Amino acid sequence: MDLGISGRKAIVCASNRGLGRACAEALAENGVEVVVNGIDAARLAETARQIAEKTGAKVTPVAGDVSDRKVQEALLAACPEPDILVNNNGGPPLRDFRQVDREALLEGVTQNFATPLEMIQHVIDGMCERKFGRIVNITSASVVMPIFGLDLSSGARAGLTSFLAGVCRSVAAHNVTINSIQPGFFDTDRLRGGLVKQSEMTGTPIAEIEAARAATVPARRFGQPEEFGQTCAFLCSVHAGYITGKGVLMDGGLHNAAF
Repeated sequence: MDLGISGRKAIVCASNRGLGRACAEALAENGVEVVVNGIDAARLAETARQIAEKTGAKVTPVAGDVSDRKVQEALLAACPEPDILVNNNGGPPLRDFRQVDREALLEGVTQNFATPLEMIQHVIDGMCERKFGRIVNITSASVVMPIFGLDLSSGARAGLTSFLAGVCRSVAAHNVTINSIQPGFFDTDRLRGGLVKQSEMTGTPIAEIEAARAATVPARRFGQPEEFGQTCAFLCSVHAGYITGKGVLMDGGLHNAAF
């Protein structure tokens, strides 16, 4: 399918690896000029090189933490008039809510609520003026199915979702859409790191923990980042202009509900 976005420009935050990288690569495959971002400058440069080599697209790296306002400015300097914004950022670590002090609370809200909102504020008026804009927020399945220990992540991302529910309807007439993708268990470095940590804590072999985790998913497997990236690319396409204010739950059927 021709997504109709060849020649468009995109900023993909936290796209050094995992789901963010998959989104950047899928957009580049469809002819989009992409600005990628990540904290590890050396790894980011290699990510940009690999995506450009694979797709033939123009890929520009901007290193740094997207929660840093100077990094946001650098992203916008590299892509002053983005047609597409994919918001992504690291989440707070797993912890009991009793251990979440005010400093941790504010950091989590900054990462997963304030930062994506700031990026949207930077780009949305230009999108409206140009009559094309696609904003996709990478959140989490925990928005609709809270996960113990990820309460801060769940709360911040759910707050962002609710906040933008009204915003998206105020710009829909300008062909600007705002949606989110809510991932469940995807085969990323973050998931693999969690399996290793659980193995170290329990003494259970990683393969056994992995099999048990996958068995909780009706699809009986973890999602692949490429699947996620292609879904993001479709939401950024000309064909998705009538989809806005929606959360696309990608969890292999883990959330057991009809609505």
